[in-house]
Amino acid sequence: MRLRQPTDFRILEALEEHGRNVASNLASHTEKSRKNINTRLPILEDYGLVRKIGPADRSGLYEITSLGKAALVHRDQYEEVDDFESLIRDPNVGFARCEDDENDGTN
Repeated sequence: MRLRQPTDFRILEALEEHGRNVASNLASHTEKSRKNINTRLPILEDYGLVRKIGPADRSGLYEITSLGKAALVHRDQYEEVDDFESLIRDPNVGFARCEDDENDGTN
């Protein structure tokens, strides 16, 4: 998962804050060009961070997914981890501790 910063996170923030939206509104909320938003939305959809909704296939209406919300929660770790996708899919994977680490030998 290769996210473009800060654009992708701004799109996710706008969808979380303003709800379902179309590219023209997202461009206004993010201060990015509509062309840029139209380029990034299908990529974010492929990653499962947003989903296209609406009665028509070509509606252009998007909403953030639970995975997209997880990406926002962990955005500060994007540059720090090798596999951001695994982190947001299962945050416990990167932080699991073995029992020996928890046992300090003072039983």
